Amino acid sequence: MSVLFDSQLLDHGWTFRDANDDKPEAWLPVSKLPSVVHLDLLDNDLIPDPFVGLNEQKVEWVSHRDWVYRTSFPTPVSRSPDTRHSLVFEGLDTFATVTLNGTVILQSDNMFIPHRTDITDAVLSHASEPNVLEILFESPVRRGREVVKSHPEHRYIAHQTEVGRLGARKAAYHWGWDWGPILVTSGPWRPIRLETYPGRIEDLWMQSTVSEDLSSCSGALHVQTEPPSAGRVRFELRDQGTIAFEADIDVDTDGKAEVGFELDNPVLWYPHGYGTPKRYELVAKLFKGNILLHEASKKVGFRRAELVQEKDEQGQSFYFRINNIDVFASGSNWIPGESFLPRLTEERYRDWLKLMIEGNQNMIRIWGGGVFEPEVFYETCDALGILVWQDFLFACASYPTYPEYLKSVEQEARANVKLLRHHPSIVIYAGNNEDYQIQQTYNLTYDYDTDKDPNSWLKSSFPARYIYEYLLPKLVEEECPGLPYHPSSPWGGGKHTTDPTIGDIHQWDIWHGTMQPYQNLPSMGGRFVSEFGMEAYPHMHTIDSFIDNSDEKYLQSLTMDFHNKARDHERRLGSYILQNFRIKQDFKSYLYLSQLAQSETMTFAYRSWRRDWGQARDRRCGGVLVWQLNDCWPTISWAVVDYYLIKKPAFYAIARASQPLAIGVSRTYHEWVSGHARPPTASRLDVWVASSRLTSVSATVEIHYISIATGKDVKSPFILHNLEINPNGTTDILTEPLDYTQSPYTEPIVIYVTLIVGNKIISRDMDWPQPLKYLNLKDRGVTVEYLGDKSAIRVTAAKPTKGIVFEERPGLWLEDNGIDVVPGDEWVIAVTGIKGAEGVPRWTYLEDDRV
Repeated sequence: MSVLFDSQLLDHGWTFRDANDDKPEAWLPVSKLPSVVHLDLLDNDLIPDPFVGLNEQKVEWVSHRDWVYRTSFPTPVSRSPDTRHSLVFEGLDTFATVTLNGTVILQSDNMFIPHRTDITDAVLSHASEPNVLEILFESPVRRGREVVKSHPEHRYIAHQTEVGRLGARKAAYHWGWDWGPILVTSGPWRPIRLETYPGRIEDLWMQSTVSEDLSSCSGALHVQTEPPSAGRVRFELRDQGTIAFEADIDVDTDGKAEVGFELDNPVLWYPHGYGTPKRYELVAKLFKGNILLHEASKKVGFRRAELVQEKDEQGQSFYFRINNIDVFASGSNWIPGESFLPRLTEERYRDWLKLMIEGNQNMIRIWGGGVFEPEVFYETCDALGILVWQDFLFACASYPTYPEYLKSVEQEARANVKLLRHHPSIVIYAGNNEDYQIQQTYNLTYDYDTDKDPNSWLKSSFPARYIYEYLLPKLVEEECPGLPYHPSSPWGGGKHTTDPTIGDIHQWDIWHGTMQPYQNLPSMGGRFVSEFGMEAYPHMHTIDSFIDNSDEKYLQSLTMDFHNKARDHERRLGSYILQNFRIKQDFKSYLYLSQLAQSETMTFAYRSWRRDWGQARDRRCGGVLVWQLNDCWPTISWAVVDYYLIKKPAFYAIARASQPLAIGVSRTYHEWVSGHARPPTASRLDVWVASSRLTSVSATVEIHYISIATGKDVKSPFILHNLEINPNGTTDILTEPLDYTQSPYTEPIVIYVTLIVGNKIISRDMDWPQPLKYLNLKDRGVTVEYLGDKSAIRVTAAKPTKGIVFEERPGLWLEDNGIDVVPGDEWVIAVTGIKGAEGVPRWTYLEDDRV
């Protein structure tokens, strides 16, 4: 610990009130900071829970009011003549005016910019009585609309609710999205601290380059001090307590100290599944004479991170190479995990990200309509080896570029890149989410090939190009030299954003767009699919949490519709269910069918697009990121895990398809929904194995052809022994024509494949005739048995069974769910959170007569 640096959280003793109510009794207690006004109104029983019923509408008035927060603190003790005192505001949401003892000390209109304000003179002149700190938060809705009106020179276009959100540098999702409520917050959403010091380390960072052969690492360690007083800095790089590098450097007159370093055979940071995410501790100690003024430390990692975009026969590749290893990105998109961000604890962040590892995922994309997440998010990604794709915070709009706005954007971006640049998990920044789709939809000016003058972009009808293609890449290169930058997601170098041959794509012709059958997904991929998805209902626990009227617990109730914000959700989800499954009218059956549709979508996507990973120098698809991992409130959405961290069956489908060794099987898909439905007469069978292992593996593959009606093999299994599975790529196992007019293929069959390594089945897959609604799947002979000695559930079936789903709830953990079972193949699924056989959760399967 440092001797003279002191940091005190100002997290208690606050009160708040409506800014227009100046009566003494209007001040109400704040339980703890950080907070936002909705949480404090909830704590004081002044608003209903916005997550329940239709209450979201009942609290809309909150965002149209101004609010004041107040606290007091004694003048801190000065331990030396040159002691300084500062207030640190890590985040003020959003239009904030801060006064100290009646004097304005800070004004902010950007939720994402942290502020530090020197208050030394103010508190020393007020030493005999408490210092009063007040923060006025003006209505973000009113102020955002006023800003838009004050700059009529720009054409404001904003998908998802209103253009007023473009007048505020604030999390876009607060204005509502097609998965989230309209809850426009205000308040001190991140910590506020009082710091006292004669000198401090303002910033500590490292710039490093790992050699091409990975045998060495060189770079520089940097410190910026404040104030820029004389002193020296002791740098240390520690590898598990052992000092790998150290140096003492004098601080220059600008408050900077830096030193070059070189390490031989550094321990490198690897993503999950490809190595160990090893890190070093970087420590800096600021001394004046022999007195330790301040100490700062960060965990850092050394890795080579490349975005490989090379011309090839399919167009141009798009995949990540970490430490000379091509890495297939199997992962998710992340939205903010709460409508009221201060409610997200560090433990909850860790629990969310641990799910990524449980689900065999190695990349998370932080979507541009949210926030730069707190340190714990990226620290956990570092520790777990999760690659981070970080969007800058622009989403689904045409943003303005007037001078004050550009200045704020630069401050915001630079401040946050500086805060995040020590994290080895961050491997790419992208300029925005889908803003180039706005450009295309509204035919805004964009001449990529010939107009290379950034100043001319500012005068066009799409001026934000200046931000995405000039300002942000310049800033990233200045603060994080060499880190990959991508102008947008999706983006393909000036080509249409849906072009599958270049860049990344958002594949929304499933669900949105042309509403293609999910069985078409194998042919709908791209060089990197950074968004796609399918909606599904959560489990009943989550639905029960937001239904406040038992009369509303039916499929088409107002409350159910209100908690699904997606446009045309009933028609779209209903279409996918109707096209694929036999319909039952009861609530739980429809819930189940929605989950099965989502799970099937994930299977078709991850299984087939991972197959397109191919081999070195032939990477047809570099990654798949589902929209979305999580929810910000209890809802019906595309999330594969709901607000309460309850996993839907789709989560497990992704996990199975993303195993280090995953076998896949498919038959040629025959479209039936456009008319003249008839069964196909022939098809083609493909079997393959996808591997992320870095060495080859010897395995056995078994292929079974099983009658759906009887559960018997229609012909002898095809078994291949001693197959060599290629490392880090795809191995094609079998391609076979199927003639449905000839025995044994004249009856409906499932094709069941297993991958066996060391006499153990490590991966299974199954191909079913499509659509499933044409099949008779009743009377499957399913048995479910609790194995107390193993804390597991054993599942068997007498006939091929589709989609066995156990109903999940908080406190219950299942190793797998949403499984298909064939005769002779028992599943033993580890389980915790149940007490004996009577605790086995409710379960069902497709065409289960018990429902």
